[in-house]
Amino acid sequence: MDQTVENVAETIIHSHERLDELHRNGYRIIQDKGRFCFGMDAVLLSGFAKVKPDEQALDLGTGTGIIPILLEAKTDGRHFVGLEIQEESADMASRSVAYNGLEEKIEIVTGDIKDASNIFGASSFDVITTNPPYMIGQHGLKNEEDAKAIARHEILCTLDDVLRESAKILKPGGRFYMVHRPFRLAEILSAMVQYRIEPKRMRLVYPFVDKEPNMVLIEGLRGGRSRMTVEKPLIVYREPGVYTDEIYDIYGY
Repeated sequence: MDQTVENVAETIIHSHERLDELHRNGYRIIQDKGRFCFGMDAVLLSGFAKVKPDEQALDLGTGTGIIPILLEAKTDGRHFVGLEIQEESADMASRSVAYNGLEEKIEIVTGDIKDASNIFGASSFDVITTNPPYMIGQHGLKNEEDAKAIARHEILCTLDDVLRESAKILKPGGRFYMVHRPFRLAEILSAMVQYRIEPKRMRLVYPFVDKEPNMVLIEGLRGGRSRMTVEKPLIVYREPGVYTDEIYDIYGY
C-alpha cells in the first residue's frame, strides 16, 4: 500500500507524488515524476485560449488537470471539464481540483477521447482545448503501456479522433484551441477544415529568436468562414536560461 506523506485540506498526496506551485491564485498541482508531467506547451495553451464569462470549456486529454486549473485562474469561464483516459492521471487531477477547492468550477471525467461526443453530447461546450500526443508511428517508442508514451504518441487517440469529436461537441460558433508541433501543420490545418473547424488564429513558438519554431498554437471556429490571422512570433528565451518578458507574464511570475 502506498504511504501517504501529506494530507492537506483532506486531499491525499502519496509518497511518490509531489506538489508543484502554479504561480496563479496560490494554486498547486499534484504530479508524479514517474508519469507525464505538464510542460511549457500546456502553460502556453492556457495563455492562448480564451474562455469568456458564462462559457463552459472542455479539455481533451487533460492529464493531471493543468489546463482546466490554469484556465479557471486566468479566465472568467463558468465551468471547466477535463477528460482523461488514464485512471491514475485522472485521479491526480481530481485530487488537485479538491486541493485547490475548485470542485464547484472544475470536473474531471475518466473516459476516452474517441467516445467524447457520447459522453458529453452534441453541441455541449463553448470552448475545447487540447494538448494532444504529437508523435505518429513508432518513432522512439519503447513501451506502448507506458504513461509517458501514451501522452506523447498517438497510441490511444489520433489527431483525427480529437478533431472529429471536437466538431461534434462544440456548439455552432464554438472555439477550438490546440498546441501542437509545426512539422504536422499542413496535416492539422487540412483536418480542421475537413471537420469544419475553420482555422482562425495561429501563433508559432520559437525557443530563441534565431531558431526554428518548435510549437504552434492554433484557434479554430466551428462553422467559421475561411480567414486566418497569423500572430507575431512568441519567443521563449531571451538568452539561455532567461525567459522573455512575455513568457514570464504567461507563467505569472
